[in-house]
Amino acid sequence: MRVVAKFGGTSLGSGDRIDRAADSVATAVRDGHQIAVVASAMGSTTDELLDDITFDAEESDRAEIVSMGERTSVRMLKAALTARGVDAVFLEPGHPDWPVVTNARGEVDVEETERRAQKLAERMDGVVPVITGFLAEDHGGNVTTLGRGGSDTSAVMLGRYMDADEVVIVTDVEGIMTGDPHVVEGARNVGEITVDELRNLSFRGAEVVAPSALTYKDADLDVRVIHYQHSNLLTGGTSIEGEFENIIDMRDEPLACITVAGRAIRNSHGILARLSSALSEAGINVDGVASGMDSITFYVDADVDERAETILHREVVAEDTLSSVTVTDDVAAIRVLGGDLPSQPGVIRDIVNPIAEAGIALHDVITSATSVAVFVGWDDRERALEAVQAHFEG
Repeated sequence: MRVVAKFGGTSLGSGDRIDRAADSVATAVRDGHQIAVVASAMGSTTDELLDDITFDAEESDRAEIVSMGERTSVRMLKAALTARGVDAVFLEPGHPDWPVVTNARGEVDVEETERRAQKLAERMDGVVPVITGFLAEDHGGNVTTLGRGGSDTSAVMLGRYMDADEVVIVTDVEGIMTGDPHVVEGARNVGEITVDELRNLSFRGAEVVAPSALTYKDADLDVRVIHYQHSNLLTGGTSIEGEFENIIDMRDEPLACITVAGRAIRNSHGILARLSSALSEAGINVDGVASGMDSITFYVDADVDERAETILHREVVAEDTLSSVTVTDDVAAIRVLGGDLPSQPGVIRDIVNPIAEAGIALHDVITSATSVAVFVGWDDRERALEAVQAHFEG
């Protein structure tokens, strides 16, 4: 089996942890597996180096300076593997076999990186390449970087382009947890999670796998997250399932838009919970929710609008904070889904502007880390869909 193992800063934060990492790689090699290693800077070296750049440094100089953390890590890991009888070689920008290349815009040159990664994979039989994460080089040989979380990006990208069977992200938690174990009691490991679920968690602050890395995962590449104390690279942890799909989807059936207004709803505890629970207890599914300073809007199936209005009206009458409920029928929902949406500056504008230019009024826009939903009048749905499709698919 061919595996790309990425060791994060915490998993390389001391000599003992480097020994543990080297032991796990050496064991996998002895068991007959091909292993490529991607190494982050030890501990918080990169952040410390960045903090020390208090002068006005050119971008090329900054990249060279911050690269020193990863350059040290690969040398340490290579030496530890050699001490265990493993044939290893460290790769950094400037090495003849260096795989990750960026173009003039600072973006990954996919074609050249894939070509180099496949060439590197062909030389892995019996040799462990130890590769600096986070770093790249441009076509002129200058050091560049892949941005925040770049080591995760390096690992998943190389795993894909090297035709690896699996990418293993070695970190300081036992896979993806049900909550932050440093904050909540009883947090446990999640055995499986989808890329969409994880992207939403990552984009909203969960520091497990960098959001940029997940865009490189395809359906054929397994990705797992394990704890650095886990001695076996090939078992345990959390498996990340699936791949991102870029889809523009329009709901087939109309929705009703039900808005509850009230004074300072945002500052009133439990209002959203009460309204949602009332709909749930009646068996009414909510397609989307939008909230403002003085209102909460629920989108439900149009054929249950009167029942939903009656249920929410009861809550309005019972709660002094709430003042009224109103319904708008025949609303259409169009959703743009894609794992790389958060990485695209101006993506909301790119969805909304074509609709506005077509003279179509928007009811609402609801966003998440992997999707943007726009709500328009039912009679305008086809024109709105065509406008969005023309922009993204044209």
